[in-house]
Amino acid sequence: MSKNQNNLLQADDIQLELRKFVAPEYIFGVDARFLVSNFCKQLGGKKVFLVTDSGLAATPWLSELQDNLLQNSIEYQVFSSVSPNPRDFEVMEGADIYQRSGCNLILALGGGSVMDCAKGIGIVSTNHKSIEKFEGVDKINYPMPPLICIPTTAGTAADLSQFAIINRYDQKYKMAIISKATVPDVALVDPVVLTTMDPFLTACTGMDALSHAFEAYVSNASSAFTDLYALEAIGLINANLQTSIERPTDIQLRGRIMLASLYAGLAFSNASLGCVHSMAHSLGGYLDLPHGECNAILLPHVVGYNFNEATIKYKAIANKLGIDVDGKPLSVLKKQVVDYVARLSKSIGIVSTLGTKGVRPDFVRELSRKAINDPCNATNPRVPTQADLAAIYSEAL
Repeated sequence: MSKNQNNLLQADDIQLELRKFVAPEYIFGVDARFLVSNFCKQLGGKKVFLVTDSGLAATPWLSELQDNLLQNSIEYQVFSSVSPNPRDFEVMEGADIYQRSGCNLILALGGGSVMDCAKGIGIVSTNHKSIEKFEGVDKINYPMPPLICIPTTAGTAADLSQFAIINRYDQKYKMAIISKATVPDVALVDPVVLTTMDPFLTACTGMDALSHAFEAYVSNASSAFTDLYALEAIGLINANLQTSIERPTDIQLRGRIMLASLYAGLAFSNASLGCVHSMAHSLGGYLDLPHGECNAILLPHVVGYNFNEATIKYKAIANKLGIDVDGKPLSVLKKQVVDYVARLSKSIGIVSTLGTKGVRPDFVRELSRKAINDPCNATNPRVPTQADLAAIYSEAL
């Protein structure tokens, strides 16, 4: 969509440009995870490469999954050397073990880092090149092995998306690999696994999902399909995130946030993202900062930066948040939306600024230099310059 086209649309107009929508098969609901062996067999899995992380060993979910595979006579090989902000050399190590172990299917149990690493392992194992060769859009020539994802957080939606984000560790930046080839075959989306998440992780991943929904909704590649999911995700997160933190074992609340993450994932996977994510990727690669927390810090600043380029869309978001939009000057409405998002983050315990996370003013130039090359900028409603991104970083310090 061309610049300002969002503002030229009437409130009840729909977008009629060509759009496509890609999604995996997904099963949502309590105990969806127990279907894993059925799908392994359906996809021809003889030996499963189980990608997870060391933190999952402290929960019942990993041992339960291993038992499920063994009870169904499915062999597996565990790979758990995955860091937050998964690193390129971890992907390459995993791909080497995958090929040597005789596996033919990948199963990811974890949050976004685990699922992104699993995607990277799959890409390398069939394309036989270093993972950095696939950076960008549609660079994957050969499909991955079958991939099943069981997400253990409600935020990243890597189990649904066309994205894999990998940290080029020596270069200190996170690269985006965007391709239909990275869409998993099956996602088993089970809210029960969220009950072991701590409050801060719930808050950060919830704000990650909210950022996905915000950015997908105002994206210049949005559509009637993605708008539907993005707005519904915003409403669910706004109504349920804080109470899900206060009542972590309430499966209804956990289910609503998991569903919101799913909706937001379907939206951003097809409409892409914007400057919140390009800037958060830079922070994650350069300083190894938590992705969801970075998104939460940056979101209100980017909303303020973008607002005048997508006013109709932001009015709809304001409405979904319960903000009265009638008769208000745009400057007043803009401030209300920005302030609302900032208050929401603080109300759930995300009180840091970039400065308190260790970002110094002298880092801003390098962070913005890396962020401006991120493909997420291409769908931001306002075309950013490196100076713009530097200004947003400085504002968020």
